Amino acid sequence: MARAEPSDEPLAAIDIGTNSIHLVIARPTGNNRFEIIDREKDVVRLGSGSGDMKRLAPDAMERGLDTLRRFRQLADSRDAHVYAVATSAVREAENRTEFVRRSEEEAGVHVAVISGAEEARLIRLGALQAVPAYEQRHLVIDIGGGSTEFVIGEGDEVLDARSLKLGAIRLTERFGLAGAVKRKALEECRQFIRSYLAPVARMTKALGFDVAIGSSGTIVNLAEMARAARGEAPMRQVSGATIVADDLACVIAQLAACSSVEERMAVPGLDPKRADIVLGGALVLEQAFAFLGIDEIVVSDFALREGVLLDALRRRDKTSIGHLRDLRYESVMHLAALVPGESEHAEHSTELALQLFEQTSAVHGLDASYEEVLEAAGYLANVGLLVSHDRHHLHSYYVIRNSDALAGFTDEEIELIAQVARYHRKSAPKPTHTEFAALPEATQRVVRVLAGILRIGVALDRTRTGVVRGLTVRANKHRLTIQLDGNGDLSLERYTAEARKGLLEEALGVEVVIE
Repeated sequence: MARAEPSDEPLAAIDIGTNSIHLVIARPTGNNRFEIIDREKDVVRLGSGSGDMKRLAPDAMERGLDTLRRFRQLADSRDAHVYAVATSAVREAENRTEFVRRSEEEAGVHVAVISGAEEARLIRLGALQAVPAYEQRHLVIDIGGGSTEFVIGEGDEVLDARSLKLGAIRLTERFGLAGAVKRKALEECRQFIRSYLAPVARMTKALGFDVAIGSSGTIVNLAEMARAARGEAPMRQVSGATIVADDLACVIAQLAACSSVEERMAVPGLDPKRADIVLGGALVLEQAFAFLGIDEIVVSDFALREGVLLDALRRRDKTSIGHLRDLRYESVMHLAALVPGESEHAEHSTELALQLFEQTSAVHGLDASYEEVLEAAGYLANVGLLVSHDRHHLHSYYVIRNSDALAGFTDEEIELIAQVARYHRKSAPKPTHTEFAALPEATQRVVRVLAGILRIGVALDRTRTGVVRGLTVRANKHRLTIQLDGNGDLSLERYTAEARKGLLEEALGVEVVIE
């Protein structure tokens, strides 16, 4: 299919973090680049808690929603399409569904909750727009309020990534790092961080890296403080600045010597809004230097939100409508490769399902973007065979939902893919199915339609011989007629499709006839 023409329509990215919510609005300038035309940031402190961030507090949720309403207005004033992602605090909260629902209903912002691995991928994508390390093997570190992301990449490829529950807010509350800090608390915090860094140390040792890049607000502020400690003027251009271990040690000593948050605010170069939590982030970076073999780190002023912008730009202007491409496609095929014997059948049945989706668009009325969900679910429908043949559709749901291999997809998209794959055979979706019942009503319909289409696609390759080469659809108000095109005896395929058409008939409210 032909690529869409590039658009100059502005894009807005909202990054809903544990400490802050950021907005960036940009205008595409061609060749996967953009010009920033507006930025906003609110320190909301959405997440808190020294252990797992179990719930979003009511007052924190209200602060977050107020910010999202204002950011929505700013984006609308620029006629910018909004892409919003939520990270650690929302990801870990038991009441995240309430926050996502209220964001949509009360602020008009659709929030995608992303995994730690996806967060790391997008951070890398953004950071490399400000630091020219694309061709080098690079380690990107982003220290947030609730988690720290580590990702090693080279060129277009993400080689490995880790997301650790080591955030500035989390560590501050666990070890009492705001204000006066006891030496024992500092050492306990350092030891705690080292225990978490072990898998990242193995990753960096195995893969190596040529340059380390730091992309968070914490790291940017530490660079500003290090510069001030040397008696140098504030930076006009943050990206490209460096921090070395000796500078970082000097900054940590300054922070630890303060007897209160108020005294800390007077430390040259420190952002006052970070005064209570910056030491926790500094200790993460200190231990990363020591245990990952980092001599110096290059600062990038671009991070997750710029990565979201670039990813959205690529999808909008580079991706063929309705088909997986590039990273998303590669990640799906990587997971599908767990059951190599299914590849031919998966490819052929999925292609038939995609033909059916495209030719029934006027009937089902789904957005073209759902074709990607259908395609991914088709390729992965039988991945549950890795566990067992019996009830393998249920195993497929589990494998897809719990794999970290699906890079480039949001949590919501992965859930959709897993559910469509789960319902490609056997029982239709029911209100008694816990995961299905948890979906909004409109999303339940999407699952029913896509699973109904996929069932027919799979049925039309029942003999796994590819005898059905294609299909043509005729539709009227009451009937959907699917004309099969093929070589040889199609009777078993037609019989199986007739037996499995019920879900699609129910979802579309029409009779389906197979000819």
